Amino acid sequence: MALPAPQSYSPESFRPLTFHDAVPAFLTGDDTPRAYLERCLATIADVEPQVMAFAHLNEAGAREAADASTARHRVGVPLSPIDGMPVGIKDLIETRDMPTEMGSAFYKGNRPGRDSALVQALRAAGAVIVGKTVTTELGMSHPGPTRHPFDLRRTPGGSSSGSGAVISARMLPVAIGTQVLGSVIRPASFNANWALKPTQGALNRGERQGFSQSTVGIHAGCAEDMWAVAVEIAKRVGGDPGAPGLYFTGETPPPAFKPRRLAVLETEGWPLAEPGAVAAFEKALEALREQGVAIIRRGDHPLLEALEQRVMGAMGLATDVCAYESAWSVANMMAKNPDALSESLKARFELGCSVTLPQYRMRLLQREEMRRAQAALAGEVDGFIGLPACGPAPLPGDTGGSTNRILHTTGNPIMNTASSGLGCPVVTVPRMAVGGMPLGIAITTQPHQDERATAIARWIADAVPPIML
Repeated sequence: MALPAPQSYSPESFRPLTFHDAVPAFLTGDDTPRAYLERCLATIADVEPQVMAFAHLNEAGAREAADASTARHRVGVPLSPIDGMPVGIKDLIETRDMPTEMGSAFYKGNRPGRDSALVQALRAAGAVIVGKTVTTELGMSHPGPTRHPFDLRRTPGGSSSGSGAVISARMLPVAIGTQVLGSVIRPASFNANWALKPTQGALNRGERQGFSQSTVGIHAGCAEDMWAVAVEIAKRVGGDPGAPGLYFTGETPPPAFKPRRLAVLETEGWPLAEPGAVAAFEKALEALREQGVAIIRRGDHPLLEALEQRVMGAMGLATDVCAYESAWSVANMMAKNPDALSESLKARFELGCSVTLPQYRMRLLQREEMRRAQAALAGEVDGFIGLPACGPAPLPGDTGGSTNRILHTTGNPIMNTASSGLGCPVVTVPRMAVGGMPLGIAITTQPHQDERATAIARWIADAVPPIML
């Protein structure tokens, strides 16, 4: 069957689905959470057969939750600012009323019968859990079926493939993703999402504690919804055990903050960035300079140069660390049903088994040196700015090759591995288009400055005009 012609994305005209601006009508009775949900379900019915962003839908459960929210709004007692918000949950995260199959044949039919911590928090805040969004196999590199809403020939990114796509397809206002290497920030850039990859441990990962670099992230159509969801999760279940959780001063996003000085963080991915992506990014930097923001590059400041040198090799670091940390769990799967695992996952398992304890310790030391180099810049710049991907969403066969036989089937994560290793917050701002496809801007700050990253991102969204190349 021939695929429809690609749509041309414009950051100026595209209007994603948003929720916060619908709430006033819920309180006056001019609209209801149930009616809002039905509009989402109608869009899902229309575009899901082609986009394939959902691993499972629970329409009956969603309608029941939306009816309960409608009743609360009718009497003026919503549980939170996100009461009635339809949300998608990445299918790595456990839900009591839906399967959690993790994009893997090994877990086909798996029903844990419990909610992860963040799902508990969302339900307690009145959110409407609509379904489970497609993930790559175990959140790693073997792809799921999801296609890019703007161009069905292209990948939507991964591993949070469905979570990124439901936003650009206007199926939902918010979806939950996760990231170990680049699984929130890269698909957010590909799909014109606002997204928060928070400080390491800022949002409770529940059962998914197995990777020292993994985080829960929020995909959304706007900064307001993104921030509100993060806050409501943190208020109810905090961060990971032993972590202080997300710091916030209010349920609404912080006001836009104009930075006085931003550092460009190129990372080892810069030589792989596509020329169009680099050209668009340089236009964004020029727009910031015209607004009076000082932009420094690696050759301008010795501490920034030191950071750039420390994050060289972040991709190899992340690959080794994650393979080592997952080897024991994959070993159990290999022993039980190796035929249910992809060749890429088996290659990752072999790599994990080959990493020795001293080598792992050296990788942790390398990561700590990265973090110390970033901390040294705390008083020098207000934040960092960079590309969240090497370019727009690629076509199959042009997704970044492989590392140690581990295929990068949903785009090369090399632009994201530095911030993942640093454990710092990143916010994507959808302000650019290259070749008619979305490309974001990444704003990074020091750990626990999630509010600042969001505030700078909000200012940039207004200060940088739409860039289309």
